[in-house]
Amino acid sequence: MMKRRNFLTTVAMAGGALAAPGYLRIARAAEPLRVGALYSQTGGLSVVEKMLSSAVQLAASEINAAGGVLGRQIEVIVEDGASDPKTFAEKAQKLVISDKVETVFGCHTSASRKAVLPIFERRNAMLFYQTHYEGFECSRNVVYLGAVPNHQLSNYIPWIIETLGKKKFFIVGSNYVYPREMAKVSKSLIEAGGAEWVADEYLELGHSEWAVMVNKIKDSGADVVLSNVVGDSIISFYREFKNQGLSQDQIPICATVTSEIEIAAMGAEYAAGSYTSFPYFMSIDRPENLSFIERYRAFVNDPKAITYHSLEAAYFQVFLWKQAIEKAGDITADAIREGVRGQTFDAPGGPVKVDEDNLHTWVTPNIGQWQADGQSKIVSAYPEPVKPLPYSGYGETAENLFCTASGLDTTKL
Repeated sequence: MMKRRNFLTTVAMAGGALAAPGYLRIARAAEPLRVGALYSQTGGLSVVEKMLSSAVQLAASEINAAGGVLGRQIEVIVEDGASDPKTFAEKAQKLVISDKVETVFGCHTSASRKAVLPIFERRNAMLFYQTHYEGFECSRNVVYLGAVPNHQLSNYIPWIIETLGKKKFFIVGSNYVYPREMAKVSKSLIEAGGAEWVADEYLELGHSEWAVMVNKIKDSGADVVLSNVVGDSIISFYREFKNQGLSQDQIPICATVTSEIEIAAMGAEYAAGSYTSFPYFMSIDRPENLSFIERYRAFVNDPKAITYHSLEAAYFQVFLWKQAIEKAGDITADAIREGVRGQTFDAPGGPVKVDEDNLHTWVTPNIGQWQADGQSKIVSAYPEPVKPLPYSGYGETAENLFCTASGLDTTKL
């Protein structure tokens, strides 16, 4: 359809002259549609972020095999953020200014997202960000594909209190914005459920000596640990927890970050019996997920490759972007922003939808209990996707939105 319209325009305007503007539009339409994939290929975060980059490239290859986007093949320009926010900003600038891409899929941490955000907002380009995060952001230049706190905590805390029968929470996290914001939301939910939090403790990112903290947990009287610990520290924490004789039956660790990646790294025996709240687990028993795992493993040439929540979102975000362009009939940031509102997709883990108001994504909350084989058993699942509320920690509700298509209403904060 697009090529035919361009062809008729060419004939009408130039009588078939090859140098006419219509002909140039045909030439451009045949060119690849370039997008960025901005993930760490080197540095401490590269092990995980290379997986996200592969998921984006897998989705692009599948779309290309099916005919591309508006008849154009996708060309993915991979840039290395090098596990450093400053480098992320430099590479984002290259992609948006030098390479002139309208859309970048990328970043994995809030630090890298915050570093690149001014570039996307100044240059009016679009960032698709696949990782669950702490909320408290409302940008017209970002599509947020991961969970926000109400997806991970609004069902989780009441479930811990009512189903596990736990009343005394020891909150522990890594010392940066995500764990602290998650703790803020958790405290209000804990108190609303008639329970209490007996401690709220933090250790620096990458901290590996957990003996003192685990002793604090043992002496605190807590009957459950709410863990917002991230990265390599997760491995050290869980190992020390078990080594000091703490039982997941008596004092379970209920996490918001621990995924299949960390379970495999620490050894499944250290996490068996603990819990995590995520929209996606590799164990979700759907034909769409089983097929996704098989295709991903073939793409990366690893028959034992692991999938996890951010990887799934890195994959399905490309399809939502494609649908947005096809709806708008244009590849500009303004067109993508409007085209992506309300887009739905049957992702490997289940249906997702981009919210019309805040450009965050409706996902389905799940609670998984880690098993001895390193996979999770889904012990609680919502029946359908839930509206994202990025400011739920500050009183935002579905009836009283802070972040809308018009922007952030700061008077409500």
